[in-house]
Amino acid sequence: MSDRKTALAVAAIGAAMLATTVGAPTASAGVSQLTVKPNISVGSSTNYGTGCSHQLLARLSVGIDPVAFYDNGALLAVVAPTDGMAMFNWVPSYAGAHTLTAVQDGIANSVTVSVGRGFLFGYSCIVTGG
Repeated sequence: MSDRKTALAVAAIGAAMLATTVGAPTASAGVSQLTVKPNISVGSSTNYGTGCSHQLLARLSVGIDPVAFYDNGALLAVVAPTDGMAMFNWVPSYAGAHTLTAVQDGIANSVTVSVGRGFLFGYSCIVTGG
């Protein structure tokens, strides 16, 4: 094969690969699941208490874009994900219903929890009410 034919063949393959890559759909980022871990908190009505630390865990479809966490619409933090998950330690400041939301690239997932009054005892938290 001549140098000209080889160059044309390589160019044609490169163009075909570029067209396939450019035309391929991209995966959309987003939060596929949001969970709230009570950590070492316990209560009769709820395991979530004021002053107690609880972990928000967002599982992501794309693990590179930042995730924003919200509590009843108020921004808590923007977190860089690691290994397809974003985590934030949440300490509720008031009792009552809290709708927690994680958003990545406009795709959100929410969960609502009831928060009671928390009393810290070392690393654990006793929750009343809720």
